[in-house]
Amino acid sequence: MGEAVWIVVFTMAFTCCSAFLDLSGVHEMKVMWMGSTMVPCSYVPSEGFMQQTLSWSLERDHSSSTIFRRDSSGDHVLLSRFRDRISVPKDSPGNASLLIESLEITDSGHYTCQITWISENNSLVTKEVTTTVKVLKVAATKPIIRAGELGLRVPAGARTSLTCEASGSPPISYRWFRSTPEGKALFLSSQAELAWDNLHPSDSGRYYCEATNRAGAGAVQQSDAVELTVTTGAPRAAHPSHLYALAAALGVAVLGALLAAILCRWRRRRRQDKADSIYQVCFHSTADVTRLEADVEVPAKCPLTETNPKAATSNDSPTIKDNSHNGTCIRKSSEYENLLTAMESEYEIEFSGVPALPN
Repeated sequence: MGEAVWIVVFTMAFTCCSAFLDLSGVHEMKVMWMGSTMVPCSYVPSEGFMQQTLSWSLERDHSSSTIFRRDSSGDHVLLSRFRDRISVPKDSPGNASLLIESLEITDSGHYTCQITWISENNSLVTKEVTTTVKVLKVAATKPIIRAGELGLRVPAGARTSLTCEASGSPPISYRWFRSTPEGKALFLSSQAELAWDNLHPSDSGRYYCEATNRAGAGAVQQSDAVELTVTTGAPRAAHPSHLYALAAALGVAVLGALLAAILCRWRRRRRQDKADSIYQVCFHSTADVTRLEADVEVPAKCPLTETNPKAATSNDSPTIKDNSHNGTCIRKSSEYENLLTAMESEYEIEFSGVPALPN
């Protein structure tokens, strides 16, 4: 009974771990002739299981052949026509995808990825996944022309280029032409890129390119023509966008610092003006008052009153005698009297901006 329980537990654990070792792939792939492709095969590594062997096989025309094998001794390409054209990533646990380069029509078929793991108790687990690969010849498409960084309007003396791009089965051949005023085509280059190191006004004109490959049975695809204009004047320098962003950031920082300095100075000046305008004390010199007093003095002759001793006991009025040579009397004018009344305080406090101080 105990042995049966252990067998059941081991089987369940084995089945659970095996579920994590399922291979992932795709059912079918369509790839271009003479191109490259990656046939996917991957799994999630499980603790307690180690990959022991990996193999790829190709089934075509009802026959199957192993084309790649990886074991403890290394990697082995077992079919000569795939030598130097197939590989499997190394040092990438869980990734067993097959890279095929320079695809041929005869590379079409059913590719099977098979992996065997060994557990800690020396049990083996084997899984596999199959993908159908179809290699197709794709004729070159109508090419398009991409202008350089400066566009199609370029100053004389600058550097620029035109690139012809087409899709299809490689290799794709390109040819560049320039239309002449007579309507003829002037052959320029057999490269995908047409470049100028130092443009001249005479380089202005209409340009187009052609693309062809073997898959298209020699059919030639022609692009639309583009007009290149070379202007006179100094060449424009191409400035990276990050330089514009840096200049803008520096400008904002300088402007912010300048505004902060102006605001700080204005607030300091405002506080100083407010403090200076609370009280203004005006002082009048006593010398000015003396001067004013002297200015309003009016010399006048004072009449002398003479008393008659003989008539001291009578009711007669005293006799006033005018002796101008006996003395002079200082008489104050009305303006002087008013000035003395108004100037009771030597100081005058003038109020500016605050309530009057209590007496």
